[in-house]
Amino acid sequence: MANSDPDKLMSKADKLTKLSFTRWSIDWKTATSLYEQAAVAYRFKRDNEKAKEAFEKASKGQEMISSPWDAAKHMETAATLAKELGRLNEVADHYRRASELYMEAGRSQPASDALAKGASALEEGMPDEAIKMYTDSCVILEEDNKEQMAFDLYRNVAAIYIKTERYTDAAAFFLRLGVAADKSNAVNSQCKAYLSAIIVYLYAHDFAQAQKCYNDCSQVDAFLNSDQNRCAMKLLAAYEDGDAEEVKRAANSSTINHLDHVVIRLAKKLPTGDLSGLRKAEEPGAEEGAALDENDLT
Repeated sequence: MANSDPDKLMSKADKLTKLSFTRWSIDWKTATSLYEQAAVAYRFKRDNEKAKEAFEKASKGQEMISSPWDAAKHMETAATLAKELGRLNEVADHYRRASELYMEAGRSQPASDALAKGASALEEGMPDEAIKMYTDSCVILEEDNKEQMAFDLYRNVAAIYIKTERYTDAAAFFLRLGVAADKSNAVNSQCKAYLSAIIVYLYAHDFAQAQKCYNDCSQVDAFLNSDQNRCAMKLLAAYEDGDAEEVKRAANSSTINHLDHVVIRLAKKLPTGDLSGLRKAEEPGAEEGAALDENDLT
């Protein structure tokens, strides 16, 4: 294979996919095999640009001969090559197409995985697109009742939101993780997610929302009787007392040290603002946060 001339293989394959005066039908099966051979040969030569094109065409060929699984695999390889070439937009497009092809093949888990791989590749260069792809990956698993397999994806989204200083969105995704964990009977993950959301609100110096989040989550028995609940209660009590030293002590508890690293880092920076006046600011709206729509959390 290493001795094959990939350019000639590509040329021959291209001819088989076009009609002419002497060719009245398209031979996708043979062309696809040639594209695959060329793709391997280009990779052997480390010609990623041409290898990517060959895998794209091989994917199209497998799609034309009704083999969406193989088409998806080739498209994923093309996406990997696009990443190596720095073509981030193509990375997103190729992984999304791979996901669609896996769905056509009736394989939801690989479809979700393809989106997650794309999101991971784009976290640094295109964080917003990474968030969309992680979210779509979660949706596929949610619709297939496989929420437990999406836990890391929720965390990844929350982490990106934190890195880009969108704390309300980060907290919302931790709460979404809590919902998924509840459906999966993963009590520990559920309680960690709720505590994480509260810490994120506190880091954003939104004590009122942190208190409301705590009140809502405490309506869930699993959280009410947990170490995470007791930790959150100590944090909030320290905030209400305006005791910065007690906030720091509570934020360094072993319970918090078992959360995601991105949340631990936030906790170690608490308190982030002036604690004076929090009690007064909270009292007028205390009753507003009392009501709970249980469907939001369980």
